Amino acid sequence: MSESPGAPALWQGRTRTAEQTEALGAALARAVPREAEDALIIYLVGELGAGKSTFARGFLQALGVSPPIKSPTYTLLEHHEIAGLVVLHLDLYRLSEAGELDTLGLRELAAPGYLWLIEWPQRGGGRLPAPDLEIALGVLPEAHSLRMQSRSSIGASWLKGAVALFPATT
Repeated sequence: MSESPGAPALWQGRTRTAEQTEALGAALARAVPREAEDALIIYLVGELGAGKSTFARGFLQALGVSPPIKSPTYTLLEHHEIAGLVVLHLDLYRLSEAGELDTLGLRELAAPGYLWLIEWPQRGGGRLPAPDLEIALGVLPEAHSLRMQSRSSIGASWLKGAVALFPATT
């Protein structure tokens, strides 16, 4: 993790297998702040095949969601209630226009006790809450790259707390 005083927390790494990507998602899930004043928001950004859904699967399993974990590619939203936390897993890849989000009734769900895990957030236009963490995944010749950056103070403390739980990656 690299940072300078006053700068957002940042972590960068690589994974060579789907299991390593899931393990990073699981480690981040184990560090979820439980007493946030607002909904917790994670953006998962990257091209097709970059590992967004794999990361989300590891994250959700670590929170207690039982496999198989369905990707919300066609439904846009999967809703999971886990031990006092409501997790909304959104996949906006098939969104035709940002206005389609209005029909999901998400505004009422931007509240304490909710965590939003959003794949393809750029397709939501300006209709999504700002992220606490932005996770960019990329495809390299023999690995996937991950770049996790906080976008809020709670995101910075969350990422700092999670780094010690991260498995070694190459």
